[in-house]
Amino acid sequence: MSTAADPATDPRALARPTDTDPTASTGSGPADRRSRYLAWLLAAAIAAAALNLRPVVTSLGPLLDKVRADLGMNATVAGLLTAVPALCFAVFGVAAPALARRVGPIAVVTAGMGAVTLGVFARSFAGGTAVFLLLTAVALAGVAVSNVLLPVVIKRYFPQRVGPMIGLYSMSLSVGTSLAAAITVPVTGALGGDWRLGLGVWGLLGIVALVLCLVTLFLRRDGGGATGRAAQGPAARLPIVRSRTAWALAAFFGLQSTSAYATMGWLPKIYQDAGVSEGTSGVLLALVMVVSVPASFVLPNLAARRGDQRLFVVLLGVCGILGYVGLAFAAGTVSWLWATLVGLSMCAFPLALTMIGLRARTSGGVAQLSAFAQSLGYLISIPGPILVGTIYQATGSWYLPLGFLAVLLVPQMLVGVRAARARHIEDEAPAAGVAAAA
Repeated sequence: MSTAADPATDPRALARPTDTDPTASTGSGPADRRSRYLAWLLAAAIAAAALNLRPVVTSLGPLLDKVRADLGMNATVAGLLTAVPALCFAVFGVAAPALARRVGPIAVVTAGMGAVTLGVFARSFAGGTAVFLLLTAVALAGVAVSNVLLPVVIKRYFPQRVGPMIGLYSMSLSVGTSLAAAITVPVTGALGGDWRLGLGVWGLLGIVALVLCLVTLFLRRDGGGATGRAAQGPAARLPIVRSRTAWALAAFFGLQSTSAYATMGWLPKIYQDAGVSEGTSGVLLALVMVVSVPASFVLPNLAARRGDQRLFVVLLGVCGILGYVGLAFAAGTVSWLWATLVGLSMCAFPLALTMIGLRARTSGGVAQLSAFAQSLGYLISIPGPILVGTIYQATGSWYLPLGFLAVLLVPQMLVGVRAARARHIEDEAPAAGVAAAA
């Protein structure tokens, strides 16, 4: 009788070695225990890092009026703050793969957590608008490189557990988003009402992630250099712009980001205009985010088990269309139902991350695909929320803005179906640069 462990249930599967993980071991004894502990430590570091990817943004919204009044920030600059995150994610995310090849993805994520922690703490002491914006950009730069490279870390160190680990990452990110949106105001009140303390306290979460990443980096000691470049291999030099799947993934990522940012920015106003109280509208926005927490864990597991993810792309798109149509015509009726449907549609984000991890064969390929899809996708998403507000201001109602968001889900499903097919970008974008390197 065979005694081989089931890779789906054996915790040692988390520590299974690859050609890019020289410290792992499949043997027994101390080496096996060490690799297992390192795997669980890395999983904890990934979860902690993901928790820090959104509070720098979602903690600011509830306190923005206080920040503006104290710093003398005009309405135009405050409006620009809504576009700064996506712009930083796009600009700084491009540099992530090259940095990862040089020093290793874990080292870059660790530096990213350092930037997040520094930026969040330091901006709380800002004496003017320019310094506040600069330090917010520092934090967002750390978020950007971590956004791109956490899926790479998962692909490189957990190749047999991509679905569960993307689920852990997505769920942690959703928890961080919801937590910051829900408790920033109460925490600020408990600290005396000072917005500086209310924003700065989120730096403590960054310290936890930074410590875990530093310990993981020190214990693994398998960063970049020749080892890292060899591990990523030819995929790191792919002419990715030749891949139709990469373009489809970028478009899918951008369209789902458009819906997500528009929803987070405008949903309370939509409910309030329908007669829902301010307090209840905040609860409904929290419901949208809370719905995505368990779904963000379960969906990547289910999606990774299938050869393609087209069914999930369509189901999430249909949920979004139903939710936006319901908001347009009956926002004040069964309000929780529309919030739930919209929340489910926003699970296109963890689905996109899962597809990024599955559409390349190597961690190097995932690095390039992640940078391309996320950077281009975030650029695509910038005009959407602004356009929704412009349409609302011009028409005085939410019918056309919500109709716009519903219609936008049709191309999202079309490009998503193209991106969800079971194939690898290496097959569409041959590594032309390999011959030159040889």
